[in-house]
Amino acid sequence: MAISVLEQGNEPQAVLIAGPTASGKSALAMALAERLTGIVLNADSMQVYGDLRVLTARPTVAEAARVPHGLYGHVDADTDYSVGRWLADATCALAAAREQGLLPIVVGGTGLYFRALTQGLAEIPPVPEAVRAQVRGMAEALDNPALHARLAALDPQIAARLQPNDRQRVLRALEVITATGRSLSEWQKDAPRPVLDASRCVRLVLEVDRAALRQRIDTRFAAMMADGALEEVRRLAARRLDPARTVLKTLGAPALTRHLNGEMTLEDAIAEGQGDTRRYAKRQETFFRHQMADWPRATPEAALDALLGMINTPSS
Repeated sequence: MAISVLEQGNEPQAVLIAGPTASGKSALAMALAERLTGIVLNADSMQVYGDLRVLTARPTVAEAARVPHGLYGHVDADTDYSVGRWLADATCALAAAREQGLLPIVVGGTGLYFRALTQGLAEIPPVPEAVRAQVRGMAEALDNPALHARLAALDPQIAARLQPNDRQRVLRALEVITATGRSLSEWQKDAPRPVLDASRCVRLVLEVDRAALRQRIDTRFAAMMADGALEEVRRLAARRLDPARTVLKTLGAPALTRHLNGEMTLEDAIAEGQGDTRRYAKRQETFFRHQMADWPRATPEAALDALLGMINTPSS
C-alpha cells in the first residue's frame, strides 16, 4: 500500500536521485513513487526529447502508466533545450506536484540540472548568433585540449570544473565571455535563490561497480536495438534537421546514423554506441564525485531502503 509522506508530516521538498546512465535510476524512482504517492520528474537532458524514446531509455508507456511522470518527451527534436528552460519547466512541475499532494522525485543523470535546481542558475543574456558563429569558427581549428586551454586563460574557475573533452560546455563558456565581457563564473556568482533548498531534500547518488556498470550499459544498448532504436534513428534522420541540433548527439545516434548512410557495419555501430555510453558514464561519475560530493551514496540494491530510511528519519 502506498504511504503518503505528506500525511505523515515529514515533508521533504523533493527526493533527488542522480547516477550514471544504466544504473537503475528510473526503476528506483518508480518503486519509490509507488511507495510514497509520488511523481517522477525527469532530470536527463536527452530524455526531454520526444523523438528517441527507446534510444534515450525513457520510461515505456507501461512504466509511465504505473505512476505519474513529468518532463519526459515534451521537447521537439528541432529545438535546442537548455538548462535554463529545464529549470523553468521543473519549477512549474514541482509547484503542480505540491498542489496535487504528490512527492516530487527528480531523477536523472544530468548533473547540471541538479546543480541549477539546488544552487540557482545565473540569468545570462542570450548569446547573439553572430558571436556564436565567431566562437565556433575559431574552435574548428582547435582540438579539445587546446580549446580547454583557451578557456582556462579567460575563465580558470569554469575551466577547472570542465573536462577538456566536454567540448559543448567549453564552447558555451567561451561564447558567454565573448558576448558579455564577463566570465561564466562571474555570472554564476549572481545566481538567484535556488528553487529547492538542498538541506530540505532527500538526495542520493547511485554508485555501481565499474565492471557491473559496463555490463549494464552493453546489455541495455543491445536491448534498445531489439526494441527499435535503429528505426527511431532512421525516422529522425528523415527529418533532415540541422546537424548541430542537440538531439542528434544522443548516445548511439551518430554511429547508427553512419550505419544507415552505409559508412559502417551495424556491428561496429553498436560497439561504438556502447563505447560512447561507457565513456559518458565515466564523465558523469567524475561530475558527481567532484560537484556533488556531499550527496549520500548507495548501490542500486540498497538504494530504496536507504531513501526510505532518510525520508522517515526526521532532520536534526
